[in-house]
Amino acid sequence: MKRTVFDEDHESFRATLRAFIEAEVVPHYDEWFQAGIVPRDFYYKLAELGIFGIEVPEEYGGAGLDTFKYEAIIAEETTRAAVMFGGSGVHVMLCLPYLKMLATPEQKERWLPKFVSAEEMWAIAMTEPGTGSDLAGMKTTAKLSEDGTHYILNGAKTFITGGVHADRVIVCARTAAPSAENRRLGISLLVVDTKAEGYAVGRKLDKLGLRTSDTAELSFTDVRVPVEDLLGEEGKGFYYLGHNLPQERLGIAVGAYAQAAAAIRFAKDYVQARVVFGQPVAAFQNTKFELAACQAKVDAAQAVVDRGIEALDAGDLTPAEAASAKLFCTEVAAEVIDRCLQLHGGYGFMNEYPIARLYADNRVNRIYGGTSEVMKTIISKDMGL
Repeated sequence: MKRTVFDEDHESFRATLRAFIEAEVVPHYDEWFQAGIVPRDFYYKLAELGIFGIEVPEEYGGAGLDTFKYEAIIAEETTRAAVMFGGSGVHVMLCLPYLKMLATPEQKERWLPKFVSAEEMWAIAMTEPGTGSDLAGMKTTAKLSEDGTHYILNGAKTFITGGVHADRVIVCARTAAPSAENRRLGISLLVVDTKAEGYAVGRKLDKLGLRTSDTAELSFTDVRVPVEDLLGEEGKGFYYLGHNLPQERLGIAVGAYAQAAAAIRFAKDYVQARVVFGQPVAAFQNTKFELAACQAKVDAAQAVVDRGIEALDAGDLTPAEAASAKLFCTEVAAEVIDRCLQLHGGYGFMNEYPIARLYADNRVNRIYGGTSEVMKTIISKDMGL
């Protein structure tokens, strides 16, 4: 079936991006993988390519395009080459929607030009040690000063992607205690300058996968945050977080589909070149059947993500639809990547082969952005169950 979600402009962007990856990323990626982080200067190259400004309004230095399709292409092309762009996905896919939706004109003027140029890289800090997916249980506090000019931020966050290189972090904190009837009340979003006194980056966490996407622990000790850096209205943070979850979950679904498609490509190349018992592994019926079954599943996942992308661009993507797309695509990717690794035999377990890295990178898809079990809960509620 012909894919219709992308037009000529999108494909031109894809070709430019693919050439950039081959020239600027692939030659250095093994070094970045071993270091567990991309160089900070790499983000300036992404900015020069225009990656960070695609969806930023023109008056702030962006292209002003209101579409998720370019983000989908980035996910497909990076995965195709078995590379990552560090924490840049959080910078654009997670942080930018909050800035566009909630920032005042004055805040946009201060923040967005530097966002586009990579002068300031952004991250978002929600999860806390011991709370996991229970965001309503967060303990980080932000108390308004007596003179009303700033908040005093105290607490800790963990699993913060992009936390090592971040220049500004959207921190979820309690500006008021929860009520007995609703634990979700009292949470606000503060934009924190990482150079502020009392702000500290702890460990760069040693992850199973996504190794070049730095993930850190953060701590806040009496950090002063100007009231001018409150994002949105005080106390509405939990609502804001829920509003942006469908896009985040669709992004994970797109990434999972792209991983599954890449796994088939890697496996196909390998089995055609690898000779055992006097013939290519691709010549065996089992190999053909395994890859054919994988391709059928990836075709279905592609249809799901394409439908989701169109719905998101039209403003019609519901939380249940996003949850369904994430659940289906992440489960498909897990199965397909596992089967493709099996076709590599022992070499599939070696990090020098992209399938091994892909296998490790994929596992978190069924955890972050809401676990598969949470997705099933959302879908079943939407079914009236």
